[in-house]
Amino acid sequence: MMSIRMQLIPAFFVLGLIFSATPALADRTLSAGDQSAIRAVIQSQLAAFQIDDANTAYGHASTAIQLRFGSPAEFMSMVRTHYRPVYRPAAYQFLDLAVESGGIFQPVAITTQSGDTVIALYRMEKDETGRWRIAGCRLIDPPGAGA
Repeated sequence: MMSIRMQLIPAFFVLGLIFSATPALADRTLSAGDQSAIRAVIQSQLAAFQIDDANTAYGHASTAIQLRFGSPAEFMSMVRTHYRPVYRPAAYQFLDLAVESGGIFQPVAITTQSGDTVIALYRMEKDETGRWRIAGCRLIDPPGAGA
């Protein structure tokens, strides 16, 4: 069985392609406090998914996402249907946060219940109160997955 680190090497290539597609501006850096806060928000949402706490999970979503789904129940239904690896991960590991001109991205290596690995690429933003919120999540299969 390949280690998670070996499985993720191709995924970093894909992430590099995604990030290189954004206009070239000087990268910003985030404070250690911001990085820790971002991880705490994602961890809290993942923990909420584990116990089907729709209100807490929904509360970590950006205002735009909340408006799109309208209620915690609708949000959870979407996550259960389309984001199963995030809804019930067997394990997860934070990868290096990326600050690009197009936004702030926190990749998380998710090990699924069946032992597969996917990358959950979280787009993060601060709301009007300065609180970090999840503005989107994209699941990326490492190249060669399922082959």
